[in-house]
Amino acid sequence: MGSGNGSYPWFALRVRTRYENSVAALLGSQSYERFLPLYKCRRRWSDRIKEIETPLFPGYLFCRFNPQDRRPILLTPGVMQIVGTSKGPIPIEDTEISAIQTIIESGLPSHPWPFLQVGKRVRVDCGALRGLEGILSKFKGRHRIVVSVSLLQSSVALEIDSAWVSSIN
Repeated sequence: MGSGNGSYPWFALRVRTRYENSVAALLGSQSYERFLPLYKCRRRWSDRIKEIETPLFPGYLFCRFNPQDRRPILLTPGVMQIVGTSKGPIPIEDTEISAIQTIIESGLPSHPWPFLQVGKRVRVDCGALRGLEGILSKFKGRHRIVVSVSLLQSSVALEIDSAWVSSIN
């Protein structure tokens, strides 16, 4: 029934909020290879603080399957849709899934982070450059913020830790 052999691509499944674990268990019982990356976070209740595991991508999990035989996936309780376009599901790059798996397997602390796209306007949130705005770029594997003087048609680039910036809408 399921793929099991890893020859199919990975797809992202949009699932009902807080149903990620149960959907992953159901897909596993159908012999599908699935991946639900979790991270540890602390939650406070009125009487205690507890460390819990919660999805790194809330509302999503990843699954390998034959895109031509996606009906069993869509009929799984809790699955809302397969992420894609009107033409069909869009596979996720194996390198992206592999990178997330490596992060999870490392055991190092990780947590969700806003997506920062190269070429978008960003603002520096901390340090001596706090409040500075520019364009996020990448050069030789390093993130840089580019600040321009339009009148002079000139720019300055500064290497920066991408964790220091946030996107400007």
